[in-house]
Amino acid sequence: MKKEHVLHCQFSAWYPLFRSLTIKSVILPLPQNVKDYLLDDGTLVVSGREDPPTCSQPDTDNDAEEIQWSDDENTATLTAPEFPEFTTKVQEAINSLGGSVFPKLNWSAPRDAYWIAMNSSLKCKTLSDIFLLFKSSDFITRDFTQPFIHCTDDSPDPCMEYELVLRKWCELIPGAEFRCFVKENKLIGISQRDYTQYYDHISKQKEEICRCIQDFFKKHIQYKFLDEDFVFDIYRDSRGKVWLIDFNPFGEVTDALLFTWDELLSGRNLKGDFSEEALEQDAPAFRCTNSEVTVQPSPYLSCRLPKDFVDLSTGEDAHKLIDFLKLKRNQQEDD
Repeated sequence: MKKEHVLHCQFSAWYPLFRSLTIKSVILPLPQNVKDYLLDDGTLVVSGREDPPTCSQPDTDNDAEEIQWSDDENTATLTAPEFPEFTTKVQEAINSLGGSVFPKLNWSAPRDAYWIAMNSSLKCKTLSDIFLLFKSSDFITRDFTQPFIHCTDDSPDPCMEYELVLRKWCELIPGAEFRCFVKENKLIGISQRDYTQYYDHISKQKEEICRCIQDFFKKHIQYKFLDEDFVFDIYRDSRGKVWLIDFNPFGEVTDALLFTWDELLSGRNLKGDFSEEALEQDAPAFRCTNSEVTVQPSPYLSCRLPKDFVDLSTGEDAHKLIDFLKLKRNQQEDD
């Protein structure tokens, strides 16, 4: 995977080519001061909020005494910076898209931060909603700081112009989303997007779903994207119509879901499990969660906890586990 492959998967690079196949969106240049605010590691103070209503004047001296605050000169009030011009542009764009949007940067959406929102959703109606998600997301930070982390070429990193992408909010059913892997302009694999859940209709209709996605790929995507190796996400609605959702680089930076990157890069074990007729047509490998027994926890759940807790629970860091056991032993000895 090269840096140019990553650049070709930026939203603004592919959206003009496939506008008619995807969800209506607005792209806004991200000012440098907004980027600096999003990357600031200080206390989370969300900008873009309206001023809270002021309290009415107390009627008695007792009331006045009760609401006195510290006069300590060292007490600092945390205030978020304001971006009035950018806020106006964002709100105009949100209104033009129906009042609710799904936000993302050049590549990533803050899927790992949905839990922090008041509605536990990525649905945003104001800039403050977007800021709260972006400042809480490791995915967004990675877009800013390590966009070319898995690239193999040694050329200097290109100068990036970051963008806020606002997509019209649509209620998408997770069981209708699929990730498609393309190598040398050939569709080699299709994976259920939400692999943590079992969807009965996918198991029953997988040949039909695969054929529908193949037809969409051959008609609209094949030989039209900027690279010959890439990953694209689609949504198949209740009428069977396929919508393009996103493009991703063909490499480890993209989640392989029910495949492994060793399989995808080498081509091993990528045989379709369909009928002989489908195999003769060179059908891609299609993978889905086949039963409730194989249901897995969401990969985003770990984003709710400190990394040390996650490492302890999964046993990924033996040193942390040893330190934790020593601490528990010392506590027992003290008791």
